[in-house]
Amino acid sequence: MSRHRIPAGIVNAREASAKFSLVRHAPAPELRPFVDHHWVLRWDLTGRPPHEQVVLPNLAVNVTFFRDAAGAFGPGKRPFRYVVDGVDQGIGVRFRPGAFRAFLTGPVSMISGGSVPLTDLFPCAGGVTESVRNATNDFEMVRMAEELLLAKRPVLTAAARTAIEAVETIAAEPAITRVWKLSSRTGLSQRSLQRLFAEHVGTAPKWAIQVYRLNEAAARIAAEEQPDYAKLATELGYSDQAHFIRDFRSVTGWAPTEYARLNRVQEQESRRE
Repeated sequence: MSRHRIPAGIVNAREASAKFSLVRHAPAPELRPFVDHHWVLRWDLTGRPPHEQVVLPNLAVNVTFFRDAAGAFGPGKRPFRYVVDGVDQGIGVRFRPGAFRAFLTGPVSMISGGSVPLTDLFPCAGGVTESVRNATNDFEMVRMAEELLLAKRPVLTAAARTAIEAVETIAAEPAITRVWKLSSRTGLSQRSLQRLFAEHVGTAPKWAIQVYRLNEAAARIAAEEQPDYAKLATELGYSDQAHFIRDFRSVTGWAPTEYARLNRVQEQESRRE
């Protein structure tokens, strides 16, 4: 099944592109069942002020190799904020929602909204982050990250595959706006979906559906000069605009009009630099 909607969630991507470079790389064949992609971040803000980048909530677990952020970050319910300053580089591994359970000793819900230090998951990871920061090219970074992951000899269980397919069903079918619709589509009871998502995704299925709907809304608001919020709410399956505004704020931290204004202001400031 193709994953039509993969939330990127980078707030004001235009401004972000002026602060750092972001390059994505496909995983090795052995890791494709688990990993969406690797992402390499580089920045040089010498002589410029630090930049705080905000990323909207999504369902992916990210394993990161950065100076002050080396660990596995679970799916959260609040926007993620990270400050880049000076000169540095690092790599992150974005896992397919539902696939990270193979690397944990417990359910993915144990790291939901939080993180686990890299050395807690991979005892031999001590020097990898420093080696990544000293790498001369992307492929060295990818190789080191993948060697660490493959050393765990991960196995994708049947339950994990079911969880991945359930998330991909949400991603591919925007009409799924309620848990009962996902239950009908997958053939799993709502109770079974709750247990499956807690174990393998780290969130409730209701939240998973919200994340995809509201990330799509955020992308459209950021891309349109004059968003029609009432029309957008209807197209996303909301019965009224007030409900849409409330849900949008719960996922992004901003009302739709505030989010549009934020992107426009930052875009204008980026152009002036």
